[in-house]
Amino acid sequence: MTDQPDNLMLVYLRRIDEKVDRLSADMHDVKVRMSGIEENLAGVHGRIDRLELPVERIERRLDLADTTH
Repeated sequence: MTDQPDNLMLVYLRRIDEKVDRLSADMHDVKVRMSGIEENLAGVHGRIDRLELPVERIERRLDLADTTH
């Protein structure tokens, strides 16, 4: 009798609880990594934005700029 679980429902609930705990830890890791990606992407956008004005000047000097706007 000692080899049988106390209650089959409890066994399944414990398994589900373990899986939920693992999923929770995985989601935490995903959120941390996603935050890092968002920060890096914001930095890239900032660098691109800073390049816009110098590129416009170069285009004007080379007569490549669209003068219609």
